[in-house]
This record gives sequence, structure tokens and C-alpha cells, in this order.
Amino acid sequence: MGEQPIYSTRAHVFQIDPNTKKNWLPASKHAVTVSYFYDSTRNVYRIISLDGTKAIINSTISPNMTFTKTSQKFGQWADSRANTVYGLGFSTEHHLSKFAEKFAEYKEAARLAKEKSQEKMEMATSPSQESPAGELSSPLTPLTPPMENINGTDDICDSTPNSDSRPEPAQSALAFAHSPAMTKHWEAELEALKGNNAKLTAALLESTANVKQWKQQLAAYQEEAERLHKRVTELECQSNQTPVIKSQKTELNQTIEELENALRDKEEEMEKLKEELENMNDLMEQKDTLTQKLEETELRSRVLEEQLAGAEQRLEENQEEQENFRKSLRTLLELLDGKIFELTELRDTLARLIEEAS
Repeated sequence: MGEQPIYSTRAHVFQIDPNTKKNWLPASKHAVTVSYFYDSTRNVYRIISLDGTKAIINSTISPNMTFTKTSQKFGQWADSRANTVYGLGFSTEHHLSKFAEKFAEYKEAARLAKEKSQEKMEMATSPSQESPAGELSSPLTPLTPPMENINGTDDICDSTPNSDSRPEPAQSALAFAHSPAMTKHWEAELEALKGNNAKLTAALLESTANVKQWKQQLAAYQEEAERLHKRVTELECQSNQTPVIKSQKTELNQTIEELENALRDKEEEMEKLKEELENMNDLMEQKDTLTQKLEETELRSRVLEEQLAGAEQRLEENQEEQENFRKSLRTLLELLDGKIFELTELRDTLARLIEEAS
């Protein structure tokens, strides 16, 4: 069957900061699918989560793992093989509880599977711990002359401590062995014993290979135990630092409140600035209108100045004409005065003449 998903949910995935071992680092930008997988071939349970094509969780559940709820919607567990701590943030408390129940269920299943594998290991190693001679030490074994090569060695079966101490049963057994029926019987039993010996030899080789594998697993478990011990020590240190963390959290909350208040003030200032900007836009429109009117006024002023300059020029010309006219009038008046004076003298002369003539 291979590996199949058996339970899935959605959550935000976090990993502990490997440097500080205190802060959480988001492994996904948004909620992703987190699934339990069961591998029927290896009889193991795993927690797997993918963000696109990247595996952000690949944790094999072992009996010594513990899933801890740290809040109403957040839980975590330590994976010594991955040398990290995974954290999951759920949308509801129900999803967190369901995930924790599944974790406990599959953890128990992993424990039972481990116990079964240990039992199989003990059953496989128990025949290998018995001596091959013990397998052949049945009451009928000493009666068979060709038993010397059953275990694949050159040791003779009658070299056991009891073979030399009881020679008489051996002689009677040799007497019975001369019977053709007994010979066939012992040859058949010899073949069966050879087959059993071959099976036991194969089981011994398999158990030897299993022992090597179990030694490697034991070393891995010891390393995992050491890592967990270190992790427990780190967690104890972190628990001792809980008051400091709480005080830092309080300070951070105060800082957040101050920043929120400052943000509200800035928003109010932004609103005021928007209003002022709108007023500035109105003023700019008014300014553009006034500027246009001013340009028109300046244009009219230039036209009026040109007209005034023309009028002043005409006025000067008129004044010059008037001055010339005045000069002409003065000259004419002087001439008239001379003529009038001459006429007066002429009248006076004529009057004297008339008087004299009379």
C-alpha cells in the first residue's frame, strides 16, 4: 500500500529559532495543509506539510514525543531527529484539540508497533542463543553415527560430557543401527535435522544482521535521548526565564499601545493634512484665477500705458503748437500795438490838422 494520508487539517507552521531557541520563525506565509501519514511497509507514522513543493514539516512520530498545547489555538512538539521544535497555529480550539488527539493516538500506535518489533526481535534472537549441539541433544541424537557434520563443523556429537560417561547406551544404539529399517529411519531423521540446521543457520545469520540494525537503532535512540535531555534542560532554562519574558511581553504590549496611540495621532494629523491639502487645492485654484486676472490686468495696464504715452506725446505736441501759437499771437499783438500806436499818432495828427484847418 505504501504511505497514505490518514488525517489532514490546516494550520500556520512555525519553527523555533535555531540561534536563540526562544523565538518562533514562520515557516509558511499562510495556513497550509498538515497531514498524518502511515507507512504500512515500515509501520511508522509521520507528520508532513508542504508549502508548494517545499517540505516544511517531515517529522516521524516516536513513542517519546509529546504534543503540548501552549495556548487555546497553538501547540508544539520537539523532533530530536530534525533537531528542531515545530509549532502549529490553528484557526479554532477545536482543530487544535483534534490534532492533539490524533497525535496521542498515533503516538500510542507507534509505541505498540515498536513493542511488536522488539518482540519479533527477541523471538528471532532466542533460537540463535541456543547452541547447535543443544538442538541435536535429543535422546535419539547419540544413536546416529553420521551426526558429526550437522552444524557444518568437524566436531563429533559424542564429544559432549555425557557421551563418554555412558558408553553402554551407545553400543546398544550401534547394535540397533544395523537393522535396515532403523537405518532408513535414522537417515530420514538425519535429513530432517540437516534441514532444521540449515533453517537455524539462516535464522542465526538473519538475527545477526538484525542485531547490527538494532544496535544502530539503539545508538540512534541514545542520541535522541541525549538530545531530548538537552532540550529538557533548555526548556527548564526557558521556564526559569518566564518572568523576564512576561516582563518583556508587558513592555512590548505597552510599546504596542503607545505605537497604536501614536498611529491614531498620525492618522488624525493625516486627516487634517488632507483637509488642508483640499483647502490648498482651492487656494491654488483661486491663485490660478487671480494670476490669470492679474495677467489680464497687466496686459490692460500695458495697453493703457501705451495709450497714455501716445496721449502724452500728443499733449506735448499740442503744447508745442500752443506755444508756437502764443508766440505768433504775441508777435501779432506787438504788430497790432505798433499799428495801433501809428494809427493813434495818425489820428492825433489828423485832428491837429483839422483843428488848424478850421
